[in-house]
Amino acid sequence: MNKNIFSAKKTTLLKSTLFALLASSLVLSACTQAPSSDNFEEVYSNISEDELRAHIKTLASDEFGGRAPATEGEKLTLDYLTEELSKVGFEPGNGDSFFQQVDLMQISADENMSLQMGSHTFAYKENMVASSKREQAQIDLKDSELVFLGYGVNAPEYDWNDYSMADVKGKTVIVLVNDPGFAAPDGDRFQGKTMTYYGRWSYKYEEASAQGAAAVFIVHETEPASYGWSVVSNSWSGPQYGLVSPDAGASRVAVEGWISYEAATKVFAEAGLNFEEEKTKAQNGPYAKDLSMTASVTVKNEFKKSKSYNVFATLPGSEAPDEHIIYTAHWDHLGTDLNNGKDDHIYNGAHDNATGTAASLTMAKAFADLNKNPKRSVSMLIVTAEEQGLLGSKFYAENPIIPLNKTVANINMDAKNILGKTKDVSVIGMGKSELEQYLEKAASKQGRTLSQEDRPEAGYYYRSDHFSFAKLGVPALYAKGGSEPIDEETAKYRKRMSLIVTGCYHQVCDKYRDEWDLGGVLEDTQLLFDVGYQLSNTDQWPAWSPNSEFQR
Repeated sequence: MNKNIFSAKKTTLLKSTLFALLASSLVLSACTQAPSSDNFEEVYSNISEDELRAHIKTLASDEFGGRAPATEGEKLTLDYLTEELSKVGFEPGNGDSFFQQVDLMQISADENMSLQMGSHTFAYKENMVASSKREQAQIDLKDSELVFLGYGVNAPEYDWNDYSMADVKGKTVIVLVNDPGFAAPDGDRFQGKTMTYYGRWSYKYEEASAQGAAAVFIVHETEPASYGWSVVSNSWSGPQYGLVSPDAGASRVAVEGWISYEAATKVFAEAGLNFEEEKTKAQNGPYAKDLSMTASVTVKNEFKKSKSYNVFATLPGSEAPDEHIIYTAHWDHLGTDLNNGKDDHIYNGAHDNATGTAASLTMAKAFADLNKNPKRSVSMLIVTAEEQGLLGSKFYAENPIIPLNKTVANINMDAKNILGKTKDVSVIGMGKSELEQYLEKAASKQGRTLSQEDRPEAGYYYRSDHFSFAKLGVPALYAKGGSEPIDEETAKYRKRMSLIVTGCYHQVCDKYRDEWDLGGVLEDTQLLFDVGYQLSNTDQWPAWSPNSEFQR
């Protein structure tokens, strides 16, 4: 690492004139009216597609090597980010530093393992995967009592607790993927077709750990998971990343994994049960069933620790500098793999997420170009290790530089819209918080309407960095270009470019292209700049919606 990137000096930003306040209002819709600014509209209009393009092109260049954590690509990326943020007038946000150190742990499980359930032996990656977050060279799960625990959900706001049906301490639980609403998309369970956090695999492991289980295995089914078994076998094998934990992972279940649908049906049949019938029972209410058999597996681990860094920069507020609007984007991607069997070895990550990082830098310039600093502080948090499981944002949320009770909202930018301008704004996790009222006002200025994301059952709200804030109670917004092109010409471009970029997610073909129409990235950058401007110039604190799993 370049030494001077960790000793960036503070830039003094003294603004002499305060914003004039609008008359107060009793309703939130009126409260979202931002106070007049001498040059807000000018700054908004001056947000530049050329500037966005230049940042994307630089960050996604071969020189940056795919921006993997703990590589030379990270050093180049951090140097670039801090230089650009300093240049526009943002201050180091972590004392006199732009950086927050994130200690990462890479755990690789020996693939020479098998899972015994009853009389059945299941092969690694064929019908099972297993791993452990515990920092132990070998974890032996031996003759652990096996319990089917429905969806493995404990959700008081939905009056649902599968764990009330059985004591799972020291036992191995089998649970269904997704949440009970998936089975009744038109009903009133949970949020119907839209997945809640209770449906995510990460929740299943966390709750089983909290309940004292020894192990947990999720039954894979393609439709409720939203991906096939190949995704499970590829994503949960090989090196797995996590944060270095104070208790060396002791608070996690000893073993966490998946079993295939075929494996589950065999296990249930040996227990004298029909898996589909048991699944139906689990869909109708909290459920548990002792399977009267045991599970055994041995997981052997190798460990490797490394250090990476979040970037945190702030424009101090003029009246309430201790209250922050925090924008997030992740700077990292997959790096360089010389053994990928391809002619191209660099995973440039142009769309994912040079676009969101470029938006952060461009938006920082816009806030700094205002004649008067907003009432509240505006901060850019550009995080590491998103691709390893939202680890940079998770570390920040659990070790916040700004106290969470002083964090008004989080606005996230990930894989911005490279398919041209749209008539609509896609809201990922629509209906979760009052932040959407601010978004709707900003969208209407552009002549756009809000729409629900495609495939809400896939749970995309839980797959990017804003989720780390939402999970700990901070209202978080994730929105980007929708699916309705602005005109016929854009529709033709969208169809043509979709054919080119489809299949490039996490592949070497995710490269910057001069022919990209960045009009969609531009309008969404203006849109979210407007949302942050509104929030930073009001004294309101947006709340979660009553039916959100985060409201409590």
